[in-house]
Amino acid sequence: MSEINAQRIVIIRERLTTALSPARLDIIDESHKHAGHAGARQGGGHFIVKIVSAAFTGQGLLQRHRLVYEALGDAMHKEIHALSIQAYTPQEMPA
Repeated sequence: MSEINAQRIVIIRERLTTALSPARLDIIDESHKHAGHAGARQGGGHFIVKIVSAAFTGQGLLQRHRLVYEALGDAMHKEIHALSIQAYTPQEMPA
Protein backbone atom coordinates (compact mmCIF):
# COMPACT_ATOMS: atom_id res chain seq x y z
CA MET A 1 0.00 0.00 0.00
CA SER A 2 1.31 3.42 -0.89
CA GLU A 3 1.80 6.12 1.73
CA ILE A 4 -0.88 8.26 0.10
CA ASN A 5 -3.41 5.42 0.25
CA ALA A 6 -2.49 4.79 3.88
CA GLN A 7 -3.35 8.46 4.52
CA ARG A 8 -6.60 8.05 2.60
CA ILE A 9 -7.54 5.11 4.82
CA VAL A 10 -6.96 7.30 7.88
CA ILE A 11 -9.31 9.93 6.41
CA ILE A 12 -11.97 7.34 5.58
CA ARG A 13 -11.71 5.77 9.05
CA GLU A 14 -11.90 9.13 10.86
CA ARG A 15 -14.90 10.38 8.90
CA LEU A 16 -16.90 7.16 9.11
CA THR A 17 -16.11 6.73 12.80
CA THR A 18 -17.17 10.29 13.60
CA ALA A 19 -20.40 10.14 11.60
CA LEU A 20 -21.55 6.55 12.11
CA SER A 21 -19.89 5.21 15.30
CA PRO A 22 -19.32 1.78 13.75
CA ALA A 23 -19.14 -1.39 15.82
CA ARG A 24 -16.84 -2.70 13.10
CA LEU A 25 -15.04 -0.98 10.27
CA ASP A 26 -12.76 -2.67 7.75
CA ILE A 27 -11.17 -0.67 4.93
CA ILE A 28 -9.40 -2.53 2.16
CA ASP A 29 -7.18 -0.76 -0.37
CA GLU A 30 -7.60 -2.29 -3.82
CA SER A 31 -5.88 0.50 -5.72
CA HIS A 32 -3.06 -1.79 -6.84
CA LYS A 33 -5.59 -3.86 -8.80
CA HIS A 34 -6.52 -0.81 -10.86
CA ALA A 35 -3.11 0.44 -11.96
CA GLY A 36 -3.44 2.17 -15.31
CA HIS A 37 -7.18 2.74 -14.83
CA ALA A 38 -8.32 6.32 -15.56
CA GLY A 39 -9.21 6.99 -11.91
CA ALA A 40 -5.87 5.66 -10.74
CA ARG A 41 -4.05 7.97 -13.17
CA GLN A 42 -6.00 10.91 -11.75
CA GLY A 43 -4.86 9.97 -8.25
CA GLY A 44 -8.01 8.58 -6.65
CA GLY A 45 -7.85 5.31 -4.73
CA HIS A 46 -10.06 2.22 -4.96
CA PHE A 47 -11.39 0.94 -1.63
CA ILE A 48 -13.78 -1.55 -0.07
CA VAL A 49 -15.53 -0.49 3.14
CA LYS A 50 -17.16 -3.08 5.37
CA ILE A 51 -19.05 -1.23 8.09
CA VAL A 52 -21.40 -2.28 10.88
CA SER A 53 -23.37 0.53 12.52
CA ALA A 54 -26.60 0.99 14.46
CA ALA A 55 -27.12 4.07 12.27
CA PHE A 56 -28.17 1.68 9.49
CA THR A 57 -31.08 0.25 11.48
CA GLY A 58 -34.31 0.72 9.55
CA GLN A 59 -32.39 1.97 6.50
CA GLY A 60 -32.47 0.34 3.09
CA LEU A 61 -29.36 -0.28 1.01
CA LEU A 62 -29.56 3.04 -0.84
CA GLN A 63 -30.00 5.02 2.38
CA ARG A 64 -27.04 3.21 3.98
CA HIS A 65 -24.83 4.06 1.04
CA ARG A 66 -25.97 7.68 1.16
CA LEU A 67 -25.01 7.88 4.84
CA VAL A 68 -21.53 6.60 4.00
CA TYR A 69 -21.13 9.01 1.06
CA GLU A 70 -22.35 11.93 3.20
CA ALA A 71 -19.86 11.02 5.93
CA LEU A 72 -16.99 10.92 3.42
CA GLY A 73 -17.99 14.26 1.91
CA ASP A 74 -15.42 15.84 -0.40
CA ALA A 75 -13.08 12.86 -0.08
CA MET A 76 -15.34 11.15 -2.63
CA HIS A 77 -14.25 13.75 -5.17
CA LYS A 78 -10.60 14.01 -4.22
CA GLU A 79 -9.20 10.99 -2.41
CA ILE A 80 -11.50 8.19 -3.56
CA HIS A 81 -12.16 7.19 -7.14
CA ALA A 82 -14.10 3.98 -6.45
CA LEU A 83 -15.76 2.70 -3.30
CA SER A 84 -17.48 -0.61 -2.68
CA ILE A 85 -19.69 -0.46 0.41
CA GLN A 86 -20.90 -3.37 2.53
CA ALA A 87 -23.09 -1.83 5.24
CA TYR A 88 -24.76 -3.83 8.01
CA THR A 89 -26.66 -3.25 11.23
CA PRO A 90 -25.24 -4.92 14.36
CA GLN A 91 -27.96 -7.59 14.04
CA GLU A 92 -26.84 -8.37 10.48
CA MET A 93 -23.12 -8.41 11.29
CA PRO A 94 -21.40 -11.16 9.32
CA ALA A 95 -19.07 -13.55 11.10
